[in-house]
Amino acid sequence: MSDYNEISTRDIMKEDFGWEVPVESVPVPSDGRVYPEGSSLSGRKTIDIRAMTAREEDILSSRPLIQQGKVVTYLLQSCIIDKSVDVRDMLLGDRTALMVAVRVTGYGANYSCDATCPECGARSTQEFNLGELEIKRLGIDPVSPGENLFSFTLPVTKKKVNFRFLTGRDEEERAIVEERRKKLMPDREVESQVTSKLEQNIVSVDGVEDKNKLNVFIKNMPALDSRKLRKYIAETEPGVKMKSWMKCPKCSESSLVDLPLGINFFWPSE
Repeated sequence: MSDYNEISTRDIMKEDFGWEVPVESVPVPSDGRVYPEGSSLSGRKTIDIRAMTAREEDILSSRPLIQQGKVVTYLLQSCIIDKSVDVRDMLLGDRTALMVAVRVTGYGANYSCDATCPECGARSTQEFNLGELEIKRLGIDPVSPGENLFSFTLPVTKKKVNFRFLTGRDEEERAIVEERRKKLMPDREVESQVTSKLEQNIVSVDGVEDKNKLNVFIKNMPALDSRKLRKYIAETEPGVKMKSWMKCPKCSESSLVDLPLGINFFWPSE
């Protein structure tokens, strides 16, 4: 993915220019418990990254990568020291921890963006501190050690669902599929965000693994089953708690809000 010669470049910067690019250890929220034995991510609790440089700004400004939806993947891969790690294989939550750390090394912890007040609905520019975001560790055990597979019993149908947390590769594939659907059905009024994501999450239902049959079940499962499963996945998925406090300048209420990852996250205005 990258022809960047990490060792020689660091040597030149240190020996010829007297500047050593900072390196930081980033916590892996899953503690590497979902990756198979032999994987470079297996049992991994931290990943070393180097600080963002002008090279990464080239990646961020690459129009082809932006259009393909791969700019963040290439950015993270460029900053990781251990090139045996493929960020596409990482859980989205593990990738988010890297993403926040890479952003902080490049542009600092201060993140300015627009947010909506939950109390009065007013929008305002807020300042958030990315360095204060809390790591959310994996709190449940996989079905088998080193496997990205977990179980949940649906409350209405009582069916046992085996599900997986999504990876960077899943996210890329989902974006491609959704783009194709939009082109083939531009007038489609109903989006399939809920069912399409569950189709990727769910591996089996009561032992049934056939994708076509699972898709039928997913589209026809009781709404309460769908909601409870999605809530369980969201609550147990490791990652970073992307929430912070804002104070509304209009109603003066302080509220805990989801941190909006707008364009200024990697492309700050200042």
